[in-house]
Amino acid sequence: MALLRGLTAPGVPFSRRVNVLTGFTASGVRLTAGMTVRKPGPRPQQRLILWDFERCPHSRPVREALSTLDLDAEVRPCPRGGTRFRFQLKSARVPQLEDPNSGEVLVGCENIVRHLHTHYGVNKPPAFLNANVIRIVTGIMVRILTGGIGAFARPSRAPEKLLELWSFEASPYSRFVRATLCELELPYILHNVAKDSPRRPEYVARVGKMQVPWLVDPNTGTELFESLAIQKYLEATYGQKPA
Repeated sequence: MALLRGLTAPGVPFSRRVNVLTGFTASGVRLTAGMTVRKPGPRPQQRLILWDFERCPHSRPVREALSTLDLDAEVRPCPRGGTRFRFQLKSARVPQLEDPNSGEVLVGCENIVRHLHTHYGVNKPPAFLNANVIRIVTGIMVRILTGGIGAFARPSRAPEKLLELWSFEASPYSRFVRATLCELELPYILHNVAKDSPRRPEYVARVGKMQVPWLVDPNTGTELFESLAIQKYLEATYGQKPA
């Protein structure tokens, strides 16, 4: 249904329709991992911090785990050429997760996904999708399908307060917004509300309907639905053209 709306909505540029189609295909490549919450375990008392690169094949399984386990995180985007957060990486590579609840800083997809499922889930991580060869192959396929979206850092003005994004990993529309946040190196709080999330009723009560992505900017008091509108807002508010 969401795919049909994205392809048939009036006034949507052809290039956007192509991006919508390839975005849904990319989610299919990963077998819609991160679409549904599956048996979350104990909840962290303090927010997790994730250094993330939207296009990285090793970062995506971490975001899938966060969605599946219904976890929030403070995201610090690290695109190629980024300068705002990359210097904080312990091994100069993403993903990296800081868990203030356990006092650990973990580097690498396998370590992070295992940690999340051990501490905040009741099942082991899905072995097939997290196998190294599958992760790399599907990651390359997703890159081909989505082009250069979310790849390279662009000049931007940093927000004083963290933005907040309600999303879930398998949503292509949410991916468009995360890609822009990544390119502009804008830190944000990621609230996952995947299918069967116990937090969905509260979310619907707050915003009036079950739709993602939804962005809240406490710096300007702006609240927005629709990925294209959110992307335009981020560009206009925080994007800066090169001198």
